Amino acid sequence: MALKNITVGDIVTNDFRTSSVFKKVGIDFCCGGKQTLSEACSDLGINLIELQGEIEKLGDEPTNFATDYKNWEPGFLSDFIVNTHHKFVLKNLPDVVFYTQKIAEVHGEHHPELVEVANLFKKINDELLQHMKNEEEVLFPAIKEVIASGSQASKETIKSEIERMLGEHDFAGGAMDDINKITKGYKLPEDACSTYRVAFKMLEEFEDDLHVHVHLENNILFPKAIELAN
Repeated sequence: MALKNITVGDIVTNDFRTSSVFKKVGIDFCCGGKQTLSEACSDLGINLIELQGEIEKLGDEPTNFATDYKNWEPGFLSDFIVNTHHKFVLKNLPDVVFYTQKIAEVHGEHHPELVEVANLFKKINDELLQHMKNEEEVLFPAIKEVIASGSQASKETIKSEIERMLGEHDFAGGAMDDINKITKGYKLPEDACSTYRVAFKMLEEFEDDLHVHVHLENNILFPKAIELAN
């Protein structure tokens, strides 16, 4: 099958190195992972042939087997997500909320978009805290229980939880995309102070982590869990 007809999420799942290529051109490989490469390029006005060339060049580079997420067992992947991405989110959420609100207060008069950024991130904060709690207390234990015992009740939990969580991912990912657009890719204005710079750097790092976090769940863990539940 031609690369152009493969979904963006599957391309990254098969070779995580491609995530850096997609990040560079602004293609969403997590929440937008169901689009084919051709559709994603068409939507963003990207030259498909040139992008395929960039992806094909990765074949000349050594593969990092540490990021071969698609072959990890669901229970292990769940633990990895908690210990890596959930910990990152919990550690950084309070600081990003603080800094985005601070620059909105100080610079909002001349940069009103910062007020919108602060409001959007506050919503992301509220959504993710409950979302991750549900994953750690309900979904991930259900996945492990199905593996251990084949529990029918846990299978039904997996199906219902994942259906809701996909929508929550769409919200958080969409809100971060909006922040990226509002800030023109975290471009700093001439009057940006040190707090402004810290806030934008933290937002960009948070977005990068969220893209990987959601990709691991939407495109790898959740399909594996649904397969277990069927």
